[in-house]
Amino acid sequence: MTRDEETATLQILARHSKSFSLAGKLLPRWCRRDAAALYAWCRRCDDAVDVPEDAAARAAAVTRLRLELGAVYAGDAQDEPVLAAMQDVVTRHGIPRRYCDDLIEGMAMDVGLVRYETMDELLLYCYRAAGTVGLMMAHVMGVRDAGTLRRAADLGLAMQLTNICRDVAEDELRGRVYLPAALWGGDGAVTAAPERAAAAVAEVLRRADALYGSGDAGLGRLPLRCAVAIRAAGLIYREIGAVIARRGFDVRAGRAVVSRTRKLWLIARAVCGTVARAAWRGLWPAKGGGAVNSPALVPLPFDLPLAGAAGPDHVAARALGAAP
Repeated sequence: MTRDEETATLQILARHSKSFSLAGKLLPRWCRRDAAALYAWCRRCDDAVDVPEDAAARAAAVTRLRLELGAVYAGDAQDEPVLAAMQDVVTRHGIPRRYCDDLIEGMAMDVGLVRYETMDELLLYCYRAAGTVGLMMAHVMGVRDAGTLRRAADLGLAMQLTNICRDVAEDELRGRVYLPAALWGGDGAVTAAPERAAAAVAEVLRRADALYGSGDAGLGRLPLRCAVAIRAAGLIYREIGAVIARRGFDVRAGRAVVSRTRKLWLIARAVCGTVARAAWRGLWPAKGGGAVNSPALVPLPFDLPLAGAAGPDHVAARALGAAP
């Protein structure tokens, strides 16, 4: 990755995500620059679908993203800094293309009107939109074992569920209702049914909390500084859910935010807590491995692409309702 490419991706991270940018400063430099490259590519994908106003333009954007990704993995020279940086990262870390393909499939799910009937459908979307990012980040940090990859995906799922609960009203204005109809009824506008919407948000955040716990349990397999940064990001995102809960899960109360002072306190908590865990265990794994006393995994309604993650063949996530 060239210095210009690194600068461009770090600027995108700082501009678009104060929480991730702040937590990312805790990462070692080798990891911070690669994490920024991944974030910049993911932001590129997200903006490609979010910025156009009509569905046809969004669908065309998804097609373009697929073509760009094909060229990245084919090794074609990339003039665009974000794509060049992404190509460098996926090549050096052996990031399976399946993760990137699945993320773009998540973007495709946002092309038209968004309505989900069940939590299972929402979880599939969250895996594609954010669980994939957890898998890619785990590869950057040197993780290859399926157990830890699964917990990395869980943390991504938890963060995406939190995003959805934070942005209910904003998303609805854009034709996207992510809260499953099974939780609030699905008739009319979700913001016009505040009590039912609040109950739905509370249930989604309950699911997110379980996934945060699963993700946190896998941090012991990361390099220490990486674990500190990821735990800080998880605590900050989890605090968004706490803010929503303190407001009675009211979807009309505006976007829930975490103050910078609170973020800094959570970062300090992440540093102290993670270092204390390392000291208690006596030796922190340098690059993955080591037993972790972890809670049971949260059941998911589909398989994740974890088996053989370091090679070319991956387990396909089965369609909802299909036989295991």
